[in-house]
Amino acid sequence: MPRIKSFAMVTGEETAELLARVPLFADLSHEEVERLAAVAVPRSYVSGEVIFREGDTGATCFVLHTGSARVTRSHHDGRAITLAELRPGDMFGDLAMFGGETRSATVEAVEHSTAVALLAGDLRRLLRSDSDIAFKMLSAVADRVRTANDRMSQRSFQGVPGRVAGTLLTQVEARRAEGEVDGDVEVHATQSEIAQLAGSSRESASRFLATLEREGIVTCGRGKVVVHDPDTLRNYIH
Repeated sequence: MPRIKSFAMVTGEETAELLARVPLFADLSHEEVERLAAVAVPRSYVSGEVIFREGDTGATCFVLHTGSARVTRSHHDGRAITLAELRPGDMFGDLAMFGGETRSATVEAVEHSTAVALLAGDLRRLLRSDSDIAFKMLSAVADRVRTANDRMSQRSFQGVPGRVAGTLLTQVEARRAEGEVDGDVEVHATQSEIAQLAGSSRESASRFLATLEREGIVTCGRGKVVVHDPDTLRNYIH
């Protein structure tokens, strides 16, 4: 029996507000964002539903509106490595807008989620019709490439403590961006998932988390880590 999607879809006004928060579109004017929102298509997904799979062909990118999603990539030995956790406002699948390559990873809804989809054909027609939009998006893409290069360079010199602390802080900042108040922040992820996000073995990540717990910086629970002192976590990032 097919699963029923009973939750509300994103409206047109919400679409424009959502796209305006996406870094790739941050330099667009209100009118330009509205033109972009006019070609966006609302989507909804139930918990566990695959939005697209690694190796699929695709010409659509997405912006998450509500809920959360997980980006994974298959290892040659059959394991699935978690690359990122997506939160509202995050864009994914955006390489399809320009390259038309096969999907480099799988994206799966972690909970009931809504998103808006931008079809490559619609976006290309919009870019051809308005050179200002094209130039602003090109500048944003260049900024993203520089940021990604800086992140990769920094991470290559970090040990396990720095990578795990950075992973936890990224999750903390995402919760606070969603309106989480100051104080303890729950990161809903297993130690294995944290290790995958940090690019370390589970054993190494677990040892460091145990050290943090002894120091009172975090409390580890089943399927979650409660961060008590994000500022002290920053001391482990070099």
